[in-house]
Amino acid sequence: MEKYDLIIIGAGPAGLSAAVYAARYKLKTLILSKSMGGMAAVAHKVCNFPSYTEIKGFDLMQKFLKQVEELKVPIIYDETVKIERTKNEFLVITKNKKYNCKKIIFAGGCERIRLKVNGEGKFLGKGVSYCATCDAAFFRNKIVCVVGGSDAALTAALLLSEYASKVYIIYRKENFFRSEPAWIELVEKEKKIETIFNEEVAEIIGKNSVEEIRLKSGKLLKTNGVFIEIGSVPETKSLDSLKVKKTDAGYIITDKNQKTNIAGLYAAGDVIDSQLKQIVTAASQGAVAAYSVYQELKREE
Repeated sequence: MEKYDLIIIGAGPAGLSAAVYAARYKLKTLILSKSMGGMAAVAHKVCNFPSYTEIKGFDLMQKFLKQVEELKVPIIYDETVKIERTKNEFLVITKNKKYNCKKIIFAGGCERIRLKVNGEGKFLGKGVSYCATCDAAFFRNKIVCVVGGSDAALTAALLLSEYASKVYIIYRKENFFRSEPAWIELVEKEKKIETIFNEEVAEIIGKNSVEEIRLKSGKLLKTNGVFIEIGSVPETKSLDSLKVKKTDAGYIITDKNQKTNIAGLYAAGDVIDSQLKQIVTAASQGAVAAYSVYQELKREE
């Protein structure tokens, strides 16, 4: 079994940034990830990453990836199912193979929260979606609704307004208290978008595809698509056997060097307990984690 100095789990901004630094430190590194780019890759527009006034999330992550590929850091697209500690090393078990390494940077990101209402699972791919960037073009001249009130929900609504004839935003609060003012202003100016505050989706209804939703108030709303943007939860199941310290919400606790309570295990990106979850902060955390790994390996020589 081939042994690595470092395995990075996740190929989002944190993981790819960590890979760039690890490569420059000449560490034998492997990236394991289910997909490329993480949640950043499905962002319709990124307007707050330095050097780009505006860029699509997928395009930005392609630039991250290109740099990693030029540095010849191998990437294997596979799902990590379990991580075990063996003496002073780690055993990383994926769906298809096992890998040994001295250190790990865990940057596995988050997964979307489900609404957990009737019809959600039944109509997944038939009107129900968790990715406006992926599916917006399928709803040209149709009616859609976005569930949620975050920046992600507002940017999804703005993207959908470029295709759909009507976009509803369904939000359970009385205002967009979590969103950036710039996104709120754009939503309020867009005539195709109508916001329904203090309301929730109770059921998704249709025959072969989504036809309408029932709100908690009992009101029926005609729609062809339901885009769910109600947040995300950290994806940390593969760490269960290690007893990593987490917050009550499940985010990994790290110190200023991105260290966890488990020796040799570092974490970065959306999966950690941090005040701001942005591409630029994830990238910086990945860089710090790689530097910390390098310093620790030097001390152990």
